[in-house]
Amino acid sequence: MKKIVAVLLSVFAYSVCFSQEDGTWVEPSKESQAYHEYRLKISRPPDGLGKVLALIAKAGDDEDENTSLPPKKEYMALSMREKLTYHLLHGESYSQNCDAMPPVPDEHKKIFAQLPDAFGEYSWSQRQQNFMKANRDSVIALMSASIQRSNRVGVNYKKAIIDINGREMIPLLISTYNRDHKDHDILTLLMILMKNNEYAPFLSSASYKKLYADEGTSYQAFLNFNTANEALIIERATAFYNGLPKKG
Repeated sequence: MKKIVAVLLSVFAYSVCFSQEDGTWVEPSKESQAYHEYRLKISRPPDGLGKVLALIAKAGDDEDENTSLPPKKEYMALSMREKLTYHLLHGESYSQNCDAMPPVPDEHKKIFAQLPDAFGEYSWSQRQQNFMKANRDSVIALMSASIQRSNRVGVNYKKAIIDINGREMIPLLISTYNRDHKDHDILTLLMILMKNNEYAPFLSSASYKKLYADEGTSYQAFLNFNTANEALIIERATAFYNGLPKKG
């Protein structure tokens, strides 16, 4: 119930925004609202999906409102692929957000510095992050296969790629983006990978300075979406990938 309430509150917070010009409440454009919902879509791994969803529905809260599978043995009984499905679909750690973020006008016309949250007020626990890092090659292989089947990179996959530094996936991310040029958060993901790997040409760019020079406000920062910015991000990400050490 708590998760449902949190989602409803976030939807309400997005559905209206305060206009500083005349003090009235205004509704974002239908296109902007639709793109906001599109950004929040998660990808569902196929392995043990029904079984894992049933287990998540039974997950209980601890005293800090974190939610994990009830008896430990239920988690331990999952296969590696089923555990990955569980982790990619469910954040165990709860952290209350005090204030809902106001919507950004014309969200579909922007390339943001940061990704939206995948699970609202929840995030991956330390054990979940450790699992994905410890099984990094398998996580990349399973997510890559899922992306190729669906031609989508859900926000949960994007977050996982950042957590495991999945820079090997850059060609797949670019080819997926180029199918319809709709998911601008893939461009965001490419920039975050370049930033986290301290790719010098990106760190010295005007885009980096605008988006990440002040980490405290980067959650609000964005580039205008246009073909020039799109091409530049893809060009830099491709050069970054081509310069990575190749596995023998």
